[in-house]
Amino acid sequence: MSARRTLFGVELDPLTMDETVAHCLEAVREGRQLEIGVVNAAKLVNMRRDPRLAAAVSGCDLVLADGQAVVWAGRVLRAPLPERVAGIDLFLRLLGEAESAGISVYFLGARQDVLDRMLLRVADRFPGLKVAGSRNGYFDDSEQETIADGIARSGAQMLFLGMTSPKKEIFTAAHGARTGARVVHGVGGSFDILAGVTKRAPATWQRWGMEWLYRVLQEPRRLGRRYLTTNVSFVLMTARELIRLTPSTAPANRSH
Repeated sequence: MSARRTLFGVELDPLTMDETVAHCLEAVREGRQLEIGVVNAAKLVNMRRDPRLAAAVSGCDLVLADGQAVVWAGRVLRAPLPERVAGIDLFLRLLGEAESAGISVYFLGARQDVLDRMLLRVADRFPGLKVAGSRNGYFDDSEQETIADGIARSGAQMLFLGMTSPKKEIFTAAHGARTGARVVHGVGGSFDILAGVTKRAPATWQRWGMEWLYRVLQEPRRLGRRYLTTNVSFVLMTARELIRLTPSTAPANRSH
């Protein structure tokens, strides 16, 4: 595997989508666990504010650039990443591979009605997929161990968590190993998209790194201020880091 790139103090894996999928399938075949973390601009900002989130993400076996802005920042800051590996795209690729290879999966997250709708759509899209089990994402911290044990009993080889940050990262860090799943992947709002509750940005918006704006237009009251704040913070973080990395061109002081 290529050496990791350091961006804002976070170690990222410079992998393509195909390489990531290959690593996941290899982990299942070899019976070892692979915890996947994905970061976008907002999460990198929040990791600076939330030590638990930072520790949970940094502790993952693979940390991938989920946001296009992260790829761009990597180029500017001389920590190049080959491409964006969007969490939802990896999710769909792994479902397809699991269906082909007979790998069992477990879905944890979302409201029960959203989860039910997603399961119907997944069954339609991947009719041969082995679904070992599912559970909604509404539970108290005191229930986490019981839920992890239930996933382990299901025998699921891949676990997908459709929960928000930092809940999914903290669950993975604390109980990922306990679930027994070989691949543990936090997919955020992907369950909502697959269920048809929210729409994903068109490909053009994705290429230009404008998915965040598409989401804001769908939920302006809930997401507007949040994305404005984190995007400005990310630009400032990138600018400060660029200044730090750029050698000074000022002439050296001379004594007379």
